[in-house]
Amino acid sequence: MDTTWLPGPTGLGAEHRVTRAGCRKVLVLVPTVTAGHRLMDLIMLLHGDHRVQTLFTVPRVFGYRQGPEDFVQDHRGLLEPWPHALQQRYDLILSAGDQDADHVCGNVLALSHGAGSLKSRRFSRMASNVTRETTGLDREMLTFRGRVVPQAIALSHDDELDVLRRTCPEAVDRAVVAGDICFDRMIASCGLRSRYRRALGVRDDQTLVTVSSTWSPDSTFGQHITVYRRLLDELPADQFRVAAVLHPNIWAVHGRWQVRAWLADCLTDGLLVIPPEEGWRATMIAADWVLGDHGSTTVYAAALGKPVTLAAFPEHNVRPGSLADHVARHAPGLRHDRPLLPQLRAAASAMAPTAGPAVAGALTSKPGESARILRATMYSLLGLPEPAGPAVVAPLPDPRPITAITD
Repeated sequence: MDTTWLPGPTGLGAEHRVTRAGCRKVLVLVPTVTAGHRLMDLIMLLHGDHRVQTLFTVPRVFGYRQGPEDFVQDHRGLLEPWPHALQQRYDLILSAGDQDADHVCGNVLALSHGAGSLKSRRFSRMASNVTRETTGLDREMLTFRGRVVPQAIALSHDDELDVLRRTCPEAVDRAVVAGDICFDRMIASCGLRSRYRRALGVRDDQTLVTVSSTWSPDSTFGQHITVYRRLLDELPADQFRVAAVLHPNIWAVHGRWQVRAWLADCLTDGLLVIPPEEGWRATMIAADWVLGDHGSTTVYAAALGKPVTLAAFPEHNVRPGSLADHVARHAPGLRHDRPLLPQLRAAASAMAPTAGPAVAGALTSKPGESARILRATMYSLLGLPEPAGPAVVAPLPDPRPITAITD
């Protein structure tokens, strides 16, 4: 555990070190790269404000150390050691994890790290099969020793508020229906589709097939890792490109070297592997077809109106009425015992034109409004007036795929 004191803007003697004095302190909790992604979208709304100092920390309670620390360093964030974060008070704490905000002191804004606040899985990955179902808005996830931890709970949809009234009624007055800032950034970036395709090396006359996988043994990567090899072998190379979007936990648990080693032959033959730090959203915008599973990235692809085929789908562990369930109602399942090309060509006609709007409508009830609502919530917790001008989401950066095992 790192016990070296950070000579930064917090702690004893900080007033003698800082150049900008009197700033409100914002702490960003990054237990996983997935949480980091979501919170980077949020703190962009603080850009340009000279009254605010942002720090990052990687909780040691639940999470993966190497991946999140690399994520913060890649973004040039100031990393506050976890033991020291526990000894400070912050004006605003941003959390997109499940169980970390109760350890730190300050006004907490909590939001989901994936698509929607309600989990698509019926049961937690962290428990045995003998457990009760979870929603993602359960009392044990929002309270500590009888008190509600977050001062504000950002929800994506009005329907989630109804669930919260049932699962944790004492938290209802903390809830803010704010929409989905990740999806709003994707929608705002759709006009850059041609640019993203060029960044991926996909020609205008080529079809981009993107394979999306969440983590765990019942995911696409866990169940059907050979699908990447099959796509490269069965699809004409001059007409198709294939990209792989893997959940950051796959990289964090197995290691970057191992993931690239598993896909080494595919990388040699042209597979575009999207790194965990950034690029998956731009790749989904660039895609023509998506092979996915029950994970959030597949949900976002379907909400964009992309033709989706489910390469893996654990029906026994998907909560009825969840976002993954909504996708499954519109997307056919992939037959792994049959040729892939005819199934991919049939995917576009299998998805009704109303499928995308239906999934998007289940994903967010405040489309295009998340930046406004979330910025107002953050500044209320900070005790500061909002900056002049509208709150807007930034366009997504170009994807930078891994194209070789040494990348």
